[in-house]
This record gives sequence, structure tokens and C-alpha cells, in this order.
Amino acid sequence: MAKLAVEGLSKKYGKTVGIAGIDLDIADGEFFVILGPSGAGKTTTLKSIAGLVDVDDGAVHIGGTDMTAVEPYHRNVAMAFESYALYPQKTVSQNLASPLKSGRTGKYTKAEQTERIKSVTTTLGIDHLLERFPRELSNGQRQRVALGRVLVRPADAYLLDEPLSHLDAKLRASMRVELRRLGEMSKTTTVYVTHDYQEALALGDRIAILREGRVVQVDTPANIWRTPADTFVAKALGQPEINLYDAVVDNDRVRVLGASIELAVPRDSGLKSGDSARIGMRPCDIEVSADRSPDPGKMNFSGTVVLAERLGRDVEVSVDVGGTTRTALIALSKGGRHLVEGEKVTVSIDPSDIHIFEGRDAGSEIETRRLCAADRKDH
Repeated sequence: MAKLAVEGLSKKYGKTVGIAGIDLDIADGEFFVILGPSGAGKTTTLKSIAGLVDVDDGAVHIGGTDMTAVEPYHRNVAMAFESYALYPQKTVSQNLASPLKSGRTGKYTKAEQTERIKSVTTTLGIDHLLERFPRELSNGQRQRVALGRVLVRPADAYLLDEPLSHLDAKLRASMRVELRRLGEMSKTTTVYVTHDYQEALALGDRIAILREGRVVQVDTPANIWRTPADTFVAKALGQPEINLYDAVVDNDRVRVLGASIELAVPRDSGLKSGDSARIGMRPCDIEVSADRSPDPGKMNFSGTVVLAERLGRDVEVSVDVGGTTRTALIALSKGGRHLVEGEKVTVSIDPSDIHIFEGRDAGSEIETRRLCAADRKDH
């Protein structure tokens, strides 16, 4: 185990910025997730920590030691790549045993090595494949073997680059649980890269959101979900993604443009009359009902169902509220029913679940920072 610190890390590929001034402070034994879209700099960050790329600026400290100029082998980190690379002439068992034969792992007896391989392969569900060769495995099995080869090796830090990306959805969900359990058992510092927000929320003790090579926000999953730093972070989490509406401040009210939605200007927002703003509402925080009268404890709007799509046990509903279509997710397990197009409904949301962001110029795609949540007493 080791504390891991990244200070001002920067890397360019020609004129293209890979990462720019990244600062991360990862605690000893922490499961730290880096989340972002393709091209955000996630893999470059991981390779920089491992020493696989020469950084242009900044430093990497592992266990309190400056490793910036240290060769990868001597950093004592283990990395799993998105593209697995197995020895084709070796069995699964031999592939897994290969990192345990290095000088750094020589303190392990044969029995201890066998036990370590058994523990990891059982967790990954590949204990029945030990005598097979890579050519006899499916892509998903090969990726689990590649991941196992990393996890079986004792290291100061594990660096995992989208290790579940080639698995099917059902196996990926179960593997999230097992990876979390492995992290808790080994207490090894882990940096996990993914573009999947569900993996990030399920696995991370903390999450760093990357955009165009820069860190946008670092916090716990709960805090990032509840208080996203800006609209980019808000849209990165959740499916369907957060509803965002342009609004304007009119005296003491924030009014959504082209819709019958308004709320009081929150006390801590700093907004004044004439300012523009953006209102965000997560679909999972919105309740839609055709059978219930307005909830006096929430903000309520009348609307018409435009589209209703069944998604297994849930129904994704698009509702027109005074000219604005919003998307809500109804959990059928909580007593919801399938609504139909054209049906009149009541839309309700707790004011504390409404996010208020800075405004933007018309047509601008610039992400704007979060100001506050709506005041609870606004009805």
C-alpha cells in the first residue's frame, strides 16, 4: 500500500494536449476512480503514474518518494490495460504466475503464490480455466485473465484502465461487486479509469472528473451526484442525463424560458434581476403521476405525456410542461404504472433536488458552474 500524489502533471502529443496541470492526492488504500469521456486524458494520466510516458511537467510521488524520473519497473505499480496482452504460449495458470516470479515477489512461498492465484481466479470466475491457453478463451475471459494477472501481484498501487470494457452487461455488473470486494480485502491503493458513470459511482471512494485533460471536480460519489461542480459533471452522471433549461431572473423569481416553470431566487445564489441562469433536474428526482394530487411539500407542475418508453421495470417518460419537455424515470417497483401518450399528469420535484447553474449565451455550448440548489420553501 502507498499514498499516491500527482502534482501539476502535463503531457502534450505534438500540439494536442493530453493532460494539463493535473493535481491528485490519493490516500493509502483508497479506491480512486477517474471518470471522463474518450480523449479526456484518463489513460495518459494512468500511464504517467506508471512511468510509461515521459511527462512534460509535474511530478509523481508514490509512498512519499518522487518517482517522476524512476523507470516503470522500479515504481512497484501493477497496471491493467484496456487491451489485454497475454502470453499465447502459456496457460492461464502460467500467465497468472508470471508476475509472482519477479524479484519483488520472491518473498512469497509456492504455497502462498498458489493461494493468491486461487483467491483471485475464484473472485474473477476463471478458476475453471487454469489449464487453457489464451486462444481457447473468449474475449471476456481473456480480459479477466489479464485483470487477474495484475491483481495477483503485490504492489504499492494498482492502475486499472477500463478493465471491464469488453465484458457483457450482466458480467460487468457482477464484476463491479467483486472488484469492490477485492479492493476492500487487499487494502491496496487503486486508480481505476472508466467512462462508465455507474462503475464510478459503485466503485470509487472518491471520483475525479476529467474533461479535455483537466480535472473538473474531485469528491465522493455522493457529493458529486448531489453537488456537481458544473453542467459537464451533472451531465456525466445519470441516464437519462439531467434536464437543463435556460432561465432568466425576473425580480425575485427564476423563470424557465418558454415554460410555466418558475421558482424563488435562492438566498445563496448571488443572482440578481436580469441575470441568466440554467435550471437542472435529474430524471430520477422527478415524480410523474396521473392519479395523485399535487404534493404540498414539493414543487408541482401540470403537463402532458409526450412519449413513454418501457425500460424493463422502469418507464422513461417525456412530459411537456408549458412548452418544455422534461424526462422523468418512473420506478414501477414503487407503485408507478405505465403512462400513455397524451395523458395529463402532475410533475413533482423536491426543491432541494433542483440545481441552479450560471447562465450562458444563446447557442453557447460552454459548461457553466453550479451556483446552488433551490430553496426548500418555494411554494
